[in-house]
Amino acid sequence: MVRYKNIKIFTGNANPQLASEITEYLGMELSHATVSTFRDGEIDVGIGESVRGADCFIIQPTCTPVNDNLIELLIMIDALLRASAMRITAVLPYYGYARQDRKSKARDPITAKLIANLLVTAGADRVLAVDLHAGQIQGFFDIPVDHLSTVNLMAEYFLGRFDRKDVVVVSPDVGGVARARGLAEKLQAPLAIIDKRRPEPNVSEIMHIIGEVKDKVTIIIDDIIDTAGTITLGAEELLKNGAREVLACCTHAVLSGPAVERIQSSVLTELVVTNTIPIGKEKQADNIKTISTAPLIGEAIIRIHENISVSKLFL
Repeated sequence: MVRYKNIKIFTGNANPQLASEITEYLGMELSHATVSTFRDGEIDVGIGESVRGADCFIIQPTCTPVNDNLIELLIMIDALLRASAMRITAVLPYYGYARQDRKSKARDPITAKLIANLLVTAGADRVLAVDLHAGQIQGFFDIPVDHLSTVNLMAEYFLGRFDRKDVVVVSPDVGGVARARGLAEKLQAPLAIIDKRRPEPNVSEIMHIIGEVKDKVTIIIDDIIDTAGTITLGAEELLKNGAREVLACCTHAVLSGPAVERIQSSVLTELVVTNTIPIGKEKQADNIKTISTAPLIGEAIIRIHENISVSKLFL
């Protein structure tokens, strides 16, 4: 028996494990498509079933290798468009180039906007994204964008583990205050902020802590952890300011370069991440815990398909 009619869910090579978890959650099979390369490196996409008049979703985070995964997604959109799909939704658990969302110096590109243009031009009718680095990226698209937050997932994980009076939620910078406030409200905990300056990309210098953290269990929340410099330095600064324990959580575990080694040797009791980006063996450590976004994304997909409010997922 088909649970949902006229819906097709595809995946490229970026995160097939997450796509499988989403379809398993929905009680469906992944739709058949092959994504391979020719000998010269060009990408070859084959859609293995009819999509005429179907509501199609492509699950493809544009994580490392960013450009390969992006081109796969664009070509899959084009293939579905030319095969007469009724609607094509690009499901982006992780939106690559999101940190290039503004001009920080003269002659900088705004690559996040360029990627949005490419997706729309390729034929995407809708975008479903998870924790965009900057909320205003939604406005870069001339098509509807459903923006999912993992704050509820993180709150569910931490609720009940500590006495509420002992917990302080920490933003790693001023720009992340809204995200941290969301988790703080869910945990009914106060908020603190790490004030820092960044002299160059991937290098941060901690300045001081705004808020009371002495004798508290502190939980740092961020959207992306890349080289883990900010998060590990922030954890050390919190302990210097009297925090009893430091945990951290983030949606997108980029974990490039020395990140895993830094986290393993850091003062962090635990780092909680999600599977929007594949968590291979090279990204695993004793103090790194992964939780799945499959139920969240799966529910959003069905709500989009059935024209039900997605925002109610966050009430």
